[in-house]
Order: sequence, then C-alpha cells, then structure tokens
Amino acid sequence: MSNIRGMRGILASSIGVTCAAALALPLAPPAAAAAARPAPTAEAATRAAVTAPPDVPGSTQSLPLRPLTHDRASGAAVFGLAPRAVRHFSLLGVVWDDPARELAGRVQVRTRSAATRDWSAWQDVETHYTDHGADPGTSEAASGRVRGATAPLWVGESDGVEIRVRPEPGEPGAGSDYSSTPEPGVGEVPELPSGLRLELIDPGDSDAADPREAVDGRTGPMTAEATAASAANAGLAALGAAEIPELDGERTRREYLALRGAELTEEQRAKPYIGPRPGIVTRRGWGADEGLREGGFVYTSKVKAAFVHHTASGNNYSCSQAPSLIRGFYRYHVRSLGWRDIGYNFLIDKCGRIYEGRAGGVAKPVKGAHTLGFNSRTTGIAVIGSYGSKKPSSSAVKAVARLTAWKLGLHGMNPRAKTYLTSGGGNLYRKGKKVRLNVISGHRNGFNTSCPGGKLYKKLGTVRSTAARYQGR
Repeated sequence: MSNIRGMRGILASSIGVTCAAALALPLAPPAAAAAARPAPTAEAATRAAVTAPPDVPGSTQSLPLRPLTHDRASGAAVFGLAPRAVRHFSLLGVVWDDPARELAGRVQVRTRSAATRDWSAWQDVETHYTDHGADPGTSEAASGRVRGATAPLWVGESDGVEIRVRPEPGEPGAGSDYSSTPEPGVGEVPELPSGLRLELIDPGDSDAADPREAVDGRTGPMTAEATAASAANAGLAALGAAEIPELDGERTRREYLALRGAELTEEQRAKPYIGPRPGIVTRRGWGADEGLREGGFVYTSKVKAAFVHHTASGNNYSCSQAPSLIRGFYRYHVRSLGWRDIGYNFLIDKCGRIYEGRAGGVAKPVKGAHTLGFNSRTTGIAVIGSYGSKKPSSSAVKAVARLTAWKLGLHGMNPRAKTYLTSGGGNLYRKGKKVRLNVISGHRNGFNTSCPGGKLYKKLGTVRSTAARYQGR
C-alpha cells in the first residue's frame, strides 16, 4: 500500500487527476494488459503479445499507449500507461506507425526493479531516432514493416512500468525532404504520431557472461541462418567461433594481401596502409538469434567512410551486460522497427570491446541502416551509451581508432582524409547531392542530429590521428 500511495502522489502532481485515479486499482497483471488490446493483426500477432510465452532467446511485449489526461497549458492529449506489472524486460522504446514522422514531445518512463521491487525515478527517452534507418527508396525502407521509434533505453531487469508521452512546442528546424509532415512552428504544439506503442524487450540469456566464451544461449548444432552468418567471416575465424582474434601488424598485412591482393597496385602491395586487426566478438559470441533477421546479406560497393554513433541508451550498464544490450538493440531494430537486421555494422562497449553488428562479414562492405541518407559505401560504428554530457571512456575511443584503422585500411582509405559521398536523401542534403565529408565522421555530419553526442564527437579528431598512426601514416 505504501508503494501505491507514493505513486499516487507523484502522478497527481505531474499529469493530473485522471491518471491519479487509475492508481486506486492494483497494478494490472499481464493478462489484464493483454485484454485491453485491440484485436491483433497478423503482423502484430508475431510481435509477442503480453500473455504469450517468451520466445527463445528473448521476447517483446508491445503495449498500445492510451490518452491519460490533457496538458494544462496547451490542452494537448498526454498519452501513456498507468503503473502496471509486466513480464521481465531490460530494454524499452516507443514506436509509432509512420517511420518518417518525428515525435515532437517528451517521453518519460519509470520502471520497477525485478530484484528490489523499487520504482526508479522518471527517466527521459531520446525521441530523435528517424536519423537512423535505411536510406529512402531502398527495399529495406520500403518493406511496409518499418516504423518510427525513439532510441532504446536500457533499464536493467524490470517487472513494472509507467510511461507518459507529452507533446511539446516545436522549435525551428533545418527542414527535410525525408519527413512526411511539416515541422511545427515556434510555440506550436504538434500532434503526437498515430499508433504509439511501448516496446518492452527481454534480450534473453546467454550461457556465458564473457562473450569470448559464449555461444548463443542455445545448445545443439547451428541453424542454417547461424551457419551462414558465421561463414561470412570465413578466413578470419573458424565456423561457429565466438570471437575473431586480433592480429599483429605483419599478420594483418599478410591477410590483407590475401583478401585484396589482386585489386592492388604494386606500390600498395609493397606498403599497405592498414592497422592491426582488432579482436571482434562475433554475432554468435554475443548471442544473436539468427532466425530474427531477414535471410541473406546486402552489400555496398566499398567502404569510403565510417560514421560514428552513440546508442543513446544510457550509461547504466556493466561491460559484462553489453551482449545483453546488443541482443536488445537487435530485437528492437528487427521486431519493433521492422529493419532487416541490427542497424549498426559494429558496436563498442565502454571497456573497448568490439562487436560484430549487421550480418554479412566484418571484412566485407555490409550495407547497414545507421546514417539515413549515407548508408551506401560507409560503415556505422556505435559506442554503447549516451555521450551528450558524459565523456566516453578512453578504452572506447581507442577501440574506435583501432577498428577504423583496420576497416578503412581494407579499402585503402586514410583516416585523416576527406572523401565524397552521394546523399540518399535526408534533412541536411537532398538526394543525389555529392557531399565532401571526413573519412571518419560523426552521425551529425550526415544528418541534422545530436548523435554521437557532443562529448564523443569532440574525440573524433583524436580518433582520426590515432587511426592514421595505426595504419603507419
């Protein structure tokens, strides 16, 4: 009863009497939450209803958000959910119908710890995520399954949730040839996107805490999809390996000549500029369920640049939890957002460990969904965490430099140089425009966004010079 009374006071002071009255009821059990849903479509039925047993590994609970009250100042409807009990989850986000629609407002959540049963303070969810995703007009973007979304937020193992989504006055923006709706004017309160749903992600368990020893949370022979994903790294690691081992400079150069020798000039063969290959945890190492993603792989012609991101998922995680976060991002991107696979080509945790992202082979030019408008001829690297006000660890920054020195070196690119890329369409550059960018750029250089956070963005100069030194330049 004391918890219920405390929640009443918080909610009454924040979003009014309407929602506070709902707290007189007990926390809704999962079955009651499911009963409140509309009749599911065939697509929704595949998205793990609240009462369904969790699929292995991991599961997704998808809860429609309802009007709770109205903002006293603007009169606009505030959507959300009253406090309720749910199945265990560790990652959350909000999705909506139109992938090109921005959520002009504020999303706040609080969650109940499954271990302590204590409720957290209110946390903000990063709402700007349309700057990620497949390029406009591509088959991945036009699949009919793609949704708009917030960034995911890692909250740790939880069994209760409360959320509110409040529209807020717009600010002048740069304009976009991608967004399907005009930006609100200064002081204008926009409507929230239709089809708002809260996605609660259980990333599932893995057999080993250390991804260098992990398989994928399952036993028995690999599936055909898992075999294909692992085989894409043939020549770098054994089939089914949990990690691609690091190499010294000489062994990396020999490998480079074996991979690319036929395409190189005599001068390039005599002095290849490539950094030593870092160790990389494979998809099998972090526990990817290869049955989630679309089959097959999509490649671009070469890698001319690397875009650096942050996941904007918060910094409250331990390095041993990083595989769980990545499994959560993967499930969120595929099941909740409708992408073919996880969007990033690589991820890096705060301890500097590097992870394979989108399937297709770490040495190959796999086409990701990370920088809307500039996914062709690039690779996307995400540092796990939020780096707007917090500095990234020196280990993570060094790992970005090591990875780019090797990955860009495979394609003869100088980390300190600039290159030309052709925009696929976005809010900074129209489709077809040739843009001169740094070979190592931040997400914000290709799209009007705060990603990769100001503190990480300031480190990119160091990354460029360090990566060039690793290459022997």
